[in-house]
Amino acid sequence: MKSIRKTNINKYSLLDDAFSKKDIAQGVNVILSKKITMSKITSNFEKKFAKSIGSKYAVMVNSGSSANLLAVFAACNPLRKNRFIPGDEAIIPAVLWSTSLWPLVQAGLKPVFVDIDPSTLNADIKLLISKITFRTKLIMAIHVLGNSTDIETLRKICVKKKIILIEDTCESLGSKFKNKNLGTFGDFGTYSFYYSHQITSGEGGMVTCNTLDDYKILYSLRSHGWARGINALKSKKKIGNLNKDFVFINSGFNLRPTDIAAAMAFNQFKRLKILTKIRDDNRTKIINQLLNSRNWNQQFVFIKAALNVSPSWFGLPILISEKFVNCKNKFLKYLNQKGIETRPIISGNFMSQPCVKLYKLNENNEKFPKAQLIDDSGFFIGLHTQKITKYQLEYLEKHLLNIVNL
Repeated sequence: MKSIRKTNINKYSLLDDAFSKKDIAQGVNVILSKKITMSKITSNFEKKFAKSIGSKYAVMVNSGSSANLLAVFAACNPLRKNRFIPGDEAIIPAVLWSTSLWPLVQAGLKPVFVDIDPSTLNADIKLLISKITFRTKLIMAIHVLGNSTDIETLRKICVKKKIILIEDTCESLGSKFKNKNLGTFGDFGTYSFYYSHQITSGEGGMVTCNTLDDYKILYSLRSHGWARGINALKSKKKIGNLNKDFVFINSGFNLRPTDIAAAMAFNQFKRLKILTKIRDDNRTKIINQLLNSRNWNQQFVFIKAALNVSPSWFGLPILISEKFVNCKNKFLKYLNQKGIETRPIISGNFMSQPCVKLYKLNENNEKFPKAQLIDDSGFFIGLHTQKITKYQLEYLEKHLLNIVNL
């Protein structure tokens, strides 16, 4: 499907031309129907998403952050047999996005941070295992930019020790570990459809699970704690004197998406494999353009796919070599001036963020040297969902490799 706007040749954005004409048309059709709130289009997308990903159930929400929130609060819900309680510990990598962490804190868990493996950007599996104690009740695995830790080993440990496993797959939709989709190993998988992600509806997200009980909890929590729509309550039997459409069986939020977002995301989801292939090809071309340049001087280190991982790359993470790392801030400012959009690798070492001190989340002042390495030397650029042009490759080559002159 052809793009809907022209590309600025002197600019390389995080994502260019995210929407096809048909994506936009699907959203417009919903608006014109005047039935824009969550309904049949959302439900249909959820079913197709779950089937394609390899989960039994999927619940769409209004963002990936909401997906994490919903998964965490489902994991401690009184209706769940294996649940955590306030004061229990949750392990999470030190390189994270804030809304992977805050639901843990908001639900009363004590976060235990683990350092990462800089070769994959994901949690160091050996360090993670060493952090597990009898207090550990949940692990938040974060799949970074399309890559993964050894999620199969982690899953086996969680099953054995009855630890709840949530996979934050917001950056890794379509990535696989041994041909099994990330987000389907744990109790819950979360996904994001934010702009620049593998598919986008501007905002939007999804939570997956494999048991009917978990699905019912997610479904109810998403929408006020309502019973409305849950199959078990679709009967003519009266529930006391209550109107069955207004029975509240749980606590809840309002995290519902619109059918507009569902229609646009679903249309993109249908061509996820195509978009993934284009991103991967663009990644290879960019790296080769740099490595084969006459100006290549070992300026960067590129992150490769982890063992057994078939990645659906979100962006192109880059580590600045030690001999050039001191000019990182000047370099990123230079790239920005040249229209080359960059981002930190998630948020770098989250232990450096002021909010960690505010909430006393690292009272022992534990150090995370590998996460700090990523903070000091790492950044990423976008991978577009349209084939990169020769001019774009040369533009990136010229300005990325110019770090030697700053």
